[in-house]
Amino acid sequence: MRFILDPRPVDSHPVTDVAVAHALLRQASDGEVGPTVRISVPGAPTAAFGRSDVRRAGFTSAAEASRALGFAPIVRGAGGRVAVYTDKTLVIDHVSPDPDPGAGMRDRFRDYGVLLTGVLQELGVDARLGAVPGEYCPGDYSINARGVAKLVGTAQRIVRGAWLFSAVVVLGDGPALRAAMPIIHNRLELPLRRRSIGSVFEEAPGLDVDTVASTLLRAYDRMTEVEVSPLEDATLARARTLRADHQPVRPEVGARRSA
Repeated sequence: MRFILDPRPVDSHPVTDVAVAHALLRQASDGEVGPTVRISVPGAPTAAFGRSDVRRAGFTSAAEASRALGFAPIVRGAGGRVAVYTDKTLVIDHVSPDPDPGAGMRDRFRDYGVLLTGVLQELGVDARLGAVPGEYCPGDYSINARGVAKLVGTAQRIVRGAWLFSAVVVLGDGPALRAAMPIIHNRLELPLRRRSIGSVFEEAPGLDVDTVASTLLRAYDRMTEVEVSPLEDATLARARTLRADHQPVRPEVGARRSA
């Protein structure tokens, strides 16, 4: 399996950064890449809205609030609801060609959830698989600490002939997230319990981004042969052509969205 370690993206703009996952998905769909995992660190604080958020009446207000709070608003390709994170985060984007990408969706949520839970447990976190009450972007396969605080959100996107599994591992800046996320959620009229927002470093002090990333890489290496390579220029160039798809522009009422 090909691994792209991208701790400091060449183009650190949050819109381009999230478009890289989209580009890899399209390349997998077109048969240009095989199974690929990209592990990256966001270049800037980000509020990643889901496409369902964009259709809510409070989206414009929520995007303005996120900017005022120092989080660049973007529209992510995978997932349902807004997730907020900083550069103390690992983003894992796993793409693969698949003639029937929808068939294994639940299995992927479960299997990669178990993998990530095991990685955090190896690092000393009381990590558990499952949602916690009042969490942001709720999902049955979130990963939490102690059954109380969400640490990892996972999401998928399916296109013809390929799938994307994405995970956001919140490592640090828990206090900043607990200050900002309730404001953004309130603008969207989405429920959120502040205490459900956690971070890995609060659960296991002394860890750093590199240690978590290397432990994750070893976990994948135990599962399959790993080949580490850089992000290709062709992928970054394609990502730049997809930026418009991730700009936080709310469509006019009655306007048609392109596929």
